[in-house]
Amino acid sequence: MSDKAIWYLENIDVGGIFCPKKMDGNMSDHHKKDVKKDDYVYLPDQESDKIYFITSGRIKIGSYADNGKEITKAILGKGEVFGELSLLGEQKRRDYALAVEDTQICSVSTVEMKNLIKGHSSLSMFFMKMMGSKVIEMENRLESLVFKDSRSRIVEYLAELVRKRGQRVGYEWVVRNFITHQEIANLTATSRQTVTTVLNELRNSEIITFNRKRLLVRDLDKLTAEIK
Repeated sequence: MSDKAIWYLENIDVGGIFCPKKMDGNMSDHHKKDVKKDDYVYLPDQESDKIYFITSGRIKIGSYADNGKEITKAILGKGEVFGELSLLGEQKRRDYALAVEDTQICSVSTVEMKNLIKGHSSLSMFFMKMMGSKVIEMENRLESLVFKDSRSRIVEYLAELVRKRGQRVGYEWVVRNFITHQEIANLTATSRQTVTTVLNELRNSEIITFNRKRLLVRDLDKLTAEIK
């Protein structure tokens, strides 16, 4: 798990809150759910009454435009939380949450979470930091869409992916469970063909190698230098 995914566990056991091992002295799976690949956790206009924690797998958060075009907002992995807008008064879901691989999640009702927050200031701080981080990330993506060309947006996303999920191996960085070219295109407002072209150019320049299972960045400084 990346540093960004676990920073909030330093002061509070968020995983233990969402996925309690025991409840009333008995083992309980009430908060746990297995979601198969391509199954939805929730859809737009459904009741917004739960918050979710990913224990394994990945979840895509997105929405559909009026013309039917899909907008990918985030792809979240192990240790991350989604559905938190219910804490801010969201009554109906505006986005969808879709499993992009077999995934296990734990959930807590909004009412239960609000009660927990009242008694735990550190939990309140966790949600404030998490929401703030997501706002900053969305603002950065918006600026990238306005000021950067498609190639720079793709390269910038790869560098951010390494920062969030990468593991250092000597002088190189590896990101496991690399997402598809179409998912990168959705996240960077480009086309799948453009993503494929850029990735192949970076591979030919010996900056990266990749396959369906992983991305290997041979030189992160060279990759970052490609952002114009």
